[in-house]
Amino acid sequence: MNRPHNEPPRYNKLYLDKTKGKICGVCAGIADYSGIDTTIIRVVAILGLLSPASGIIIITYILLCWLLDTKPSDLFESKEEDDFWKGVRTQPKNTIRDVRHKFREIERRLRAAEAHVTSKEYNLHKEFEDLKRN
Repeated sequence: MNRPHNEPPRYNKLYLDKTKGKICGVCAGIADYSGIDTTIIRVVAILGLLSPASGIIIITYILLCWLLDTKPSDLFESKEEDDFWKGVRTQPKNTIRDVRHKFREIERRLRAAEAHVTSKEYNLHKEFEDLKRN
């Protein structure tokens, strides 16, 4: 898939995963999107083919092959980024909690730095350093 340079990547989109796919990459794409093991998705698809609704399964599979874009190879810069976005898709509440925790930690560190910079000891130390330079 070639996306325009000004369009950001869509991390929460369902893609065909042809690199891990067997036929078209539909089951691998669903597995990647949902965070479920690819084998489980394939077994469910095969069981669906053995059921009375096999026609619907086949039509859905063909439609997904035709409608879905192929997962871009440059979608994620690292494995950590890929894992982060899988977590966002599969457990968004946990992701929000983790981001809030990180922001609280950053705020705590900024407050500590601010307290240090505005302390009397810091100003005194800075004045001594200025005297040494002169």
